[in-house]
Amino acid sequence: MTAASLGQIVALVPVRSLGGAKTRLGEPLDAEERTELVRAMLRRTVHEARAAAGLDTVTVVSLDRDLLEEARAMGASSYLQERDGLNQGLEEARQAIDIGAAALLVLPVDLPGVSASALDTLVNAAEEARRRAPDRPAVVLVPDRHGTGTNALLLVPPGAIPFRFGEGSRAAHATAARAAGASYVELDGPLDFDVDTPADLLEADMRGLDHEGGR
Repeated sequence: MTAASLGQIVALVPVRSLGGAKTRLGEPLDAEERTELVRAMLRRTVHEARAAAGLDTVTVVSLDRDLLEEARAMGASSYLQERDGLNQGLEEARQAIDIGAAALLVLPVDLPGVSASALDTLVNAAEEARRRAPDRPAVVLVPDRHGTGTNALLLVPPGAIPFRFGEGSRAAHATAARAAGASYVELDGPLDFDVDTPADLLEADMRGLDHEGGR
């Protein structure tokens, strides 16, 4: 079965704002440099998501109107969230997406290893889970390299489980999947690395990852 047999898949890319993002990088980067870093990572994420064969729509979710304008110029759709908070913004966007969507991917903007092929691997894993258990929801999760957070989350259908991003989100999402009777799959790979701290920037350079966007 091909990835396309899942139906329409919407990718949500949450970014709080250009100015307020990645404040934990404040030591090596000033505000302008942080803004440029977020802009570059957004550009790369949108580009790779739009290139993925299994994704149909890429929607950036943010409180920042200027950022959303830039996202549209990159070829993404946009959703202006009304309430602050990652889970709140994602839930608003989930409620607002086309009712014809069959699956939803949450893709943070701070993954320097993001690529179209890595995203298609997630879609293929969801397709395989549905093939094995067609009557059950599917939840595919990429944990962060520390084993506690969630770096990517694919839900079939879009409302399969509540969003539980935040401290301990890997375990929280796994618990929610079990409670929903969903097929639960965890994947490792290039999406397990995210950039939050100055040490992460150094490690990204050591790994040869392009945290500056490359586009």
